[in-house]
Amino acid sequence: MKKGIIFDLDGTLWDSCEAIAASWNEYVAKYAQDVQRTFTGETMRALCGLTMTEFGDALFGDLDEKRRYALTDACCEYEVEYLSVPREGVFIVEGLRPVLEELKKEYPLYIVSNCQKGYIEDFLINSKMGDLFEDLECFGDTGQKKSFNIRLLKNRNHLDEAIYVGDTQGDYDSAVEAGVLFVHAAYGYGTIDRDVPAAANISELPQAIEAVVNGDDSL
Repeated sequence: MKKGIIFDLDGTLWDSCEAIAASWNEYVAKYAQDVQRTFTGETMRALCGLTMTEFGDALFGDLDEKRRYALTDACCEYEVEYLSVPREGVFIVEGLRPVLEELKKEYPLYIVSNCQKGYIEDFLINSKMGDLFEDLECFGDTGQKKSFNIRLLKNRNHLDEAIYVGDTQGDYDSAVEAGVLFVHAAYGYGTIDRDVPAAANISELPQAIEAVVNGDDSL
């Protein structure tokens, strides 16, 4: 039986929200001065896990739909370019690589995120961990929600069973909808309204994954 681990990105593998805010502020200041707003890392962190369309609705909801999504797309493209080189305000989860290397000995590793095209690749550039992941999928590639993309990646890689590791309620709900197991990255941004195996820090992740694979919900 082929089992794999699929990771959420923001809050689970890294925190780039300060740099994202800086990139959006830079774009607006250069190309959309009439919008007159400023973003913070906390603003972006509160929206992590949403699709980019939902980002636009939250940040530019006062604009007409055509302008709203055109500006969101432009900011997202600028963000990907901005993050394609190492930046201040980008924080890889401390101790991540040794844990992923340990997990990779037993499981193939993947990433599914609600982000735009190119954003996961920015993580791989900044973290230098591209060698650890077998496949990636995101909203920007498919235009589909996270549960769809989890199933898509699972089927594409012929996984009999998958564990999704995420930090928010939306991640848990997506995993349930996709029919995969779930581990809570409790060191991340959010909380879960169910008792599920959880890792309070990255070093506890292998134990939490072993618990969910073995059907132990006590962690």
